Amino acid sequence: MRVRFRDFNPRSFSFQRDPVLVLEDFWSPDELIRWRAAMARPAWRSLHELPDVWKAFPDCGNWEKAAIEPPEVSLLMSRISLSCVAEHIESFPGIRGRHVAFSYYSYGAGDSLSTHDDTDEAYAAPGAVKPARRLALVSYFHERWETDWGGELIIYDGKKAPDGRLKLKLAHCILPEPGSLVIFAVPRFHRVARVDQLAGAHKRLSIAGWFMTEH
Repeated sequence: MRVRFRDFNPRSFSFQRDPVLVLEDFWSPDELIRWRAAMARPAWRSLHELPDVWKAFPDCGNWEKAAIEPPEVSLLMSRISLSCVAEHIESFPGIRGRHVAFSYYSYGAGDSLSTHDDTDEAYAAPGAVKPARRLALVSYFHERWETDWGGELIIYDGKKAPDGRLKLKLAHCILPEPGSLVIFAVPRFHRVARVDQLAGAHKRLSIAGWFMTEH
């Protein structure tokens, strides 16, 4: 489903019926300015400084990641805790704990993210709790984005064949429109298309992460 946020009724939406939700104009212009200012404060680490992640996603450029500071975490959670999200999370039996994990991301020209389904925990920190990812989220905060700059979120239908090859069909090609929010059910194969050189110095700024359950 794609809908403007002001027209969206979370009580009537179900990720069981429609696993991909795109909300346009989720953030106001003033909120976007606040988020961009917040993104200028933390220390950023590049993909090449995250060896386990780099190993899992080779040939994906050198995008950057940063932690969200507590005041912005509170703002984020107050806005994205929609009733349809809670309903989906609580639909899984035997929950012992609920977790979220969100970070800032910056993609520049040449950066991408290869196809994956968000179930690979190979690069999680040793000893870390490995809850099941149930919903993935991404939201965009750059000031502008042109169609030919790339960086689309590509979502597929399909799965791995018995021989290990991916049997996928394009389901959604979502332009990273400033202020929009995308939530989709996991597992689901997806990738971030490479940001084109036409983007120049412009960065694809986002928050991305997961709602998770522990069993």
